[in-house]
Amino acid sequence: MQQPNVFHLVSNRYWGGPEEYAYGLLSRLIHDNRFYAEAVCKKNEPVLQHFRRLDVPISILPLKGITDIDSAKRLARLLRKGQSIIHVHTTTDAILAIAARRMSRNKDNIKIVLTLHGLVRPHSNYFYKRTYRAINHLVFVSERARTEWIAGAPWANPEKASVIRDSVTDNPHALPAPILRQQLGIPDSQVILMYHGRVSREKGIETLLRAVTQLNKEQFHLVIIGEGTNKFTAEIKSFIIENQLVRNVTLLGFKENIAQLTAQADIGVLPSIEPEALGLSNLEYMRAGKAHITTNNGAQTEYATDGRNALLVDPANHFSLAAAIQRLIDDPQLRNRIGEQAKNDFQSDLNYDIFYTKMTDLYLHLLQQKTEQQ
Repeated sequence: MQQPNVFHLVSNRYWGGPEEYAYGLLSRLIHDNRFYAEAVCKKNEPVLQHFRRLDVPISILPLKGITDIDSAKRLARLLRKGQSIIHVHTTTDAILAIAARRMSRNKDNIKIVLTLHGLVRPHSNYFYKRTYRAINHLVFVSERARTEWIAGAPWANPEKASVIRDSVTDNPHALPAPILRQQLGIPDSQVILMYHGRVSREKGIETLLRAVTQLNKEQFHLVIIGEGTNKFTAEIKSFIIENQLVRNVTLLGFKENIAQLTAQADIGVLPSIEPEALGLSNLEYMRAGKAHITTNNGAQTEYATDGRNALLVDPANHFSLAAAIQRLIDDPQLRNRIGEQAKNDFQSDLNYDIFYTKMTDLYLHLLQQKTEQQ
């Protein structure tokens, strides 16, 4: 029997969360003999160079948006034989996938899955209602994300919407990470505080920097991993200089080898101001068995419990954040206990194998269903 096809359609110009999500799934799918897997993306090097590492088949299409009939026709040619899943990561790409299915002359054998990666509200005009109804299944990365979307879509079929939490796994292509204490000259007497993710105002970077001004400089070194806009990066560099934090804060920039770096942290700090749809950075510290501090305003509360496997603080409150950091600095036993519990919880409920199994079970379930009238 021919393997069903799984096409991950990625149209973004830059590498980000949805691209990492597709990359992780494709890295497993190409070794899963139940499926044939392929990436579909633009001719854009920042994205292509990542997928090329996997040795995954790649189809390059223009992917110019909802009016791009050429891409729909070319995608339809890939769909004319066998059963196929088209897994898309934006509503715009879902519209293209629906058009390609109609053109394929094989629509009964094609299912469309859309993962909504953020906390988003549905478009509610007639065109988008038809689009959502034509999608075979919506995947949300948290219950918070699903609940908020469904609240704005009373016309949607909730049976076609499920929560499958994403997870984190090793990147086999990442270069070895430096030993931070050696590279940055951090003495053993200082704990390593670590933030990784997008360096932006909504991620609470300013709150974090204000918090560390309340701490004894002899006790910590903060490592910030990630990139942001030139303007915002310049602002936080100025703050670091003005508050005499140059010897205590390092901006490390973007790094691929996150698992190797989080393993070197003593405390993870993720003070997001905007609610998180999931919080993959949180899962990195849990996986590494590290205590971490996060905010209580997003989906983090679905897996992080204050005092058990994390410390939770109110967003944009640098005083409470400083107090939480100081508490973990002063109590290594608490750090270890929280970190061990976090690792246990990750392994039992949040690991990548669980995510992959749920996603591939969904693929197989959809392929067995009789296609509704599109």
